[in-house]
Amino acid sequence: MNAERFNAYRIMWVLVLYDLPTETKANMKAANLFRKRLLDDGFALFQFSMYMRHCPSRENAEVHIKRVKSILPKAGKVAIMCITDKQFGDIEIFFARNREDPPPTYQQLELF
Repeated sequence: MNAERFNAYRIMWVLVLYDLPTETKANMKAANLFRKRLLDDGFALFQFSMYMRHCPSRENAEVHIKRVKSILPKAGKVAIMCITDKQFGDIEIFFARNREDPPPTYQQLELF
């Protein structure tokens, strides 16, 4: 088994999908704060109300999942999904019926 194939199953993507209420100023402030904290933790916008983060390992993904759980707003729905780089690479993305390539995989340097 080559190292690249192994890494495709070890590298993880954490996806955070949410639907938060924004009817009141307090709800809107909580939703904006949640989004800002996701961005501060290295998540990037993938789609409206869907953020993603590349993690070099399952252990690193668990750290970021715990962070997301610690900033959950009081109202609304939040889903956290963790998939392998291999699964993420199989996503088909379309924009106005034109196929797009998935976002590039980040290069990660690990020092021991």
